[in-house]
Formats: sequence, structure tokens, C-alpha cells
Amino acid sequence: MTHLRARIKALAIHFSISLAVALLAAVVVFFVWYPYPYRELSGGRELFLILVTVDVILGPLLTFVVYRPDKSRRALLFDFSVIGLTQVAALVYGLHTVFVARPVHLVFEIDRFRVVHAIEVPAELVPKTPAGIDALPVTGPTTLAVRPVTGEERADVVMAELAGLPIGTRPDFWRPYPEALDAVRRESKPLADLRRRFPNEAALLDRHVTASGRPPERLAYLPLVGRKEFWTALVDTQDGSIVAAIPLDSY
Repeated sequence: MTHLRARIKALAIHFSISLAVALLAAVVVFFVWYPYPYRELSGGRELFLILVTVDVILGPLLTFVVYRPDKSRRALLFDFSVIGLTQVAALVYGLHTVFVARPVHLVFEIDRFRVVHAIEVPAELVPKTPAGIDALPVTGPTTLAVRPVTGEERADVVMAELAGLPIGTRPDFWRPYPEALDAVRRESKPLADLRRRFPNEAALLDRHVTASGRPPERLAYLPLVGRKEFWTALVDTQDGSIVAAIPLDSY
């Protein structure tokens, strides 16, 4: 019984340390790399839960299994070193996986918004990123737009799309979002149309409109393409700002 209590205490200490580390990682993941709504649109929550499961649960459980108060200090040091290194390796691998899959831009792509992730940006096109744009920011996603396609480029764009490379993921077609505001206003659809399409979601739409602080007649919408889901972006038609992301497939 004494040994069991000692092992439970060791587990509790290890769990507390692991939880503190996981919380620090969560701040980076959910407030820097995957701020809302990207944690939903880009799967950041699921990836992080896998990371936490490995780091917070398995490490302390291994401590519970191997710890015995009658072990020599040298043996305990070896055991804890192996467990600690395993946890660190799992944490580094997990954070790296979350990092390379992070959203880097929300791109206005002709008639929709697309969430672009770091892993989707072709490395060979990064040097062609326009001046003033960070191709792979590490401090959270930025809002961009694609420039008009010339006649000579059209065939290349179509072939790339067919091969699974959307134009919004290509740095050579990016431009600052403010340059596309006229196109955003032209392509966006009235909020009233969205209400007609989703009559059962009136309360959800009203909440987002109220939270935006804008009058309904000033708002329009465009489809929003995520990693696995299609949502809707509410746009202020005066300044082009994206005021809300709504979990409705308006594609």
C-alpha cells in the first residue's frame, strides 16, 4: 500500500508537470497558429488532442509503472530520463506536425475565400512571393487575394487546378487583400440571400450579425473553403473586412 501511494504521488507530480507544458503549448497552438475559426476549419484541435494524449497521459502512466521508492537513485534517474526524453521527442514531433499543417493565409480566390496551409504552399514557388508578403508566417494567418490571371497563364492555372493545386495556394499569384476589394464587393452575395437559403439558421445568423456591430444591409457573404469543411464568410461591403466565419456550407 505504501508503494502504491508513492507511485500515485509520482504519477500526480509527473501529470502536473506534463499538463503545465501542454497548456503552454495550447496557448501557442490555439492563439497563434490556429486562432478561431482556423482550429475548426484546419483541424488544429484534433491534431493537438493527439499531441496531448501522448504527452499528458502516457508519460505519467509510464512513471506510475516504473516508479518504486526502493529503487536506487541511479535506476530512477535512468527511468525518468528515458521517459522524459520520450515525452520531449513526442512533444517536438507533435508540435512540428501541427506547425507544418498550420494555416498561413486566408486568400480571396476569385469568388470565394480559401484557407491556405503551410504544407500546401509549393516550396519552389515561395521565392516568387511578391515583396511585402510573408509566404509562411509563424505568427498567425494573414488575409490575401489572388491577382487576375492573364490569358497566357490561364492554361497553366487550369492544369494546376486539375492536378490539385488551387490558385490560392500559389505565391506567384498572391497580392495584398486591399487590392481586391472591388472584386470582393462584386462577387459577394447579399445577406438576405443567405437567410433565404438557410431559413432554419436565422438565430445563428442573427448572432453573428449582432456580434459584427454592422447593420445587416452592410453585410454580404462568400463561401469559405477549409481543409475539410465549407463555411461562410460574412464581409463588410464598405471596407471589405471579414467580420465573421459561420459554419454553414454556402458553396
